[in-house]
Amino acid sequence: MGDNVFGRLSERIGLVCDRLKQRSKLSKSDVLSVISEVRVALLDADVSLPVVNLLLERVQSRAIGHEVISSVSSGQMMIKIVYDELVDVLGSDKQSINLDATIPVSIMMVGLQGSGKTTTAAKLAKRFLDRERKKVIMASLDVTRPAAREQLRTLGEQIGVDTLPIIQEESSLITAKRAMTTAQLQGYDVVILDTAGRTSINDLLMKEAKLVKDLVCPHEVLLVADALTGQDAVNTAANFNEGIGVTGIILTRVDGDSRGGAFLSMRNVTGKPIKGMGVGEKIDDLEDFHPERIANRILGMGDIVSLVEKASQTIEAKEAENIADRMLKGAFTLEDMAYQFKQLRNLGGLGSVIGFLPGMSNLQKQLTSAKIDDKQLKRQEAIISSMTKAERINPQIINVSRKRRIARGSGNDMQDINRLLKSYTEMAKIMKKFGKLGSKSVINALLDENNAILKHDAMAQIPSGINSDIARLRNNRK
Repeated sequence: MGDNVFGRLSERIGLVCDRLKQRSKLSKSDVLSVISEVRVALLDADVSLPVVNLLLERVQSRAIGHEVISSVSSGQMMIKIVYDELVDVLGSDKQSINLDATIPVSIMMVGLQGSGKTTTAAKLAKRFLDRERKKVIMASLDVTRPAAREQLRTLGEQIGVDTLPIIQEESSLITAKRAMTTAQLQGYDVVILDTAGRTSINDLLMKEAKLVKDLVCPHEVLLVADALTGQDAVNTAANFNEGIGVTGIILTRVDGDSRGGAFLSMRNVTGKPIKGMGVGEKIDDLEDFHPERIANRILGMGDIVSLVEKASQTIEAKEAENIADRMLKGAFTLEDMAYQFKQLRNLGGLGSVIGFLPGMSNLQKQLTSAKIDDKQLKRQEAIISSMTKAERINPQIINVSRKRRIARGSGNDMQDINRLLKSYTEMAKIMKKFGKLGSKSVINALLDENNAILKHDAMAQIPSGINSDIARLRNNRK
């Protein structure tokens, strides 16, 4: 996630942290100045004022107490205190969607119309099917909008998950009861109930959802809220929690250009954990919510662990191994380069990957100013597709006449072809170096770099959970 929900907030606070890293001693006035800057950044990010006040009061109390002023490395310790308090506001520990109950486990989805509720239901179903090996059935309880039921049925067909057959003129309560009975009789592990939404909160919406909840007694009641609506998303969460009672929150459109305050306000205002983030339109674009990792990203420290996890889920293992073998032999072709572009897009694009890397806010700006984006990657893929197989495997044979043909075939000019070939040459050199390390060592090097950042000076105490994640990922790679 590059230019996204963390973008502006991470950029502002990241700059403060960069300056703090250079300071060995801080005075009381320095601490107050830092707190003032962080306050402005949080308020600009649409974080609710009570949450901002609570967070910074605790930061100030700890900092001016003795932890920073008397610290050997005051700047680093100040970053650690801000980090600790961010994690605390975000929820301290990761809480996943809980399937530990007698089957069929019922999950009720609630939220406003247009929040991405139906799509999120399908994303969850796909995750339960693929990762948990659960037999899932989805049921639409939106009896007022036939399009909503058809949307869920279509999504179910796309992901290979059953949906409850639609019966016209059936009430939401009867549909919910039929869904539970069907799940019990036909041996389903999980039932996902997609309730009706409205464009705004009203008595009818709340009453209908409450009746369904009382009838089904769902194991999880998940509120789906649109992160792009900022403080409105927080107000929506508070209203749903008060009117119905929710067990967790999933924020959607986290990949959008938002100010990000919903993240920091949500847990404090509702008392309920954020259990997931929708980070794109693809059916696999649903991430777990890790408070420690989110705090890292807000502070501009990146999130290598999540990037490696995401890569392990999206990259085709067999093809990646084949490329790794060719790299070990010092071979890297334009076909391999095109595959790398494809996988980069599968990971969410260039901006998304950069958003996971530590200290990359400046690089993101440079890429934007240089107009280097995912469109260029697609253009370069088109150029490679216009080459013959011999040219892709052995680029040295591409002479001037071949370049002209490739340019015409891909709708580009000669300069574009030359730029691609230059990029390929540089990339081939890098891949050759990686090849000498061995394919597993590349990932381990990234993890070691991230761990070294986290262990630096006073930062050593920050993320015990992340260090264990790193160890787990490294073991998985062996």
